[in-house]
Amino acid sequence: MRLSASLLALLPLTIAAQQQKPLGENLQSWLEKAKSYLPNAATAPIASTAAKAAATNVVPLTKDNWRSVLTPSTTDPFQGPESWMVFVTGGNKTCYGKCAAVEKAWNESAALMAADPSSPKLASFDCDKQPVLCTMWVAAAPTIWHIELPIAQPDQSKPATTIHIVGLNTTTTTASDIVKIHTEKTYAKRPVYEGALHPFDGWVAQYGLLMPLGYVLYVFANVPSWAFMIVISMGSRYMM
Repeated sequence: MRLSASLLALLPLTIAAQQQKPLGENLQSWLEKAKSYLPNAATAPIASTAAKAAATNVVPLTKDNWRSVLTPSTTDPFQGPESWMVFVTGGNKTCYGKCAAVEKAWNESAALMAADPSSPKLASFDCDKQPVLCTMWVAAAPTIWHIELPIAQPDQSKPATTIHIVGLNTTTTTASDIVKIHTEKTYAKRPVYEGALHPFDGWVAQYGLLMPLGYVLYVFANVPSWAFMIVISMGSRYMM
């Protein structure tokens, strides 16, 4: 009885300690504990469930829909900017076949963040499958783009779209690391992305040149150098 009383006395302290931990750490801790009670063969269904949850909660982006998807869902200026986390991954061509572990961590984090009503909206695209979008954004895999979409003010002015690009390690990144981008605002450690190639506010986007630039960069990245030499040679002969 004394042992039971001691355990009961320690229970509030344990709960208080758990409450002091960030949500991301608690969620990841619970997930790891759940995995520890299962045999290794049973972890495959967990990964499958995480992938299904990610498919439900994550919006796939393409070169044609990204503008319409990455639009604030409200017009109320008092609600502040709308947060998005966009996961950029790739296959053998753009990630050299090293993104599988990061994709698994992303899927797990998407399932964890689905339980948090304060989480940002989630989207993703694969540079192997969406090469033009990848070159339009000048994106690299694997990364997460944390985007704050501004809402137009009553005077119709629109603040800047704030972007932080977080690089992911292909071997050590965990679901907890990705969740912390939101819960602990680790994205703020990265500089704000600015410049002409900013996909929302850069002058290339403002003049409607983002899509043409994406195609041009895609061609330059995929056409063999010898083909360009032939074109240049033929062009120089024509000019002469």
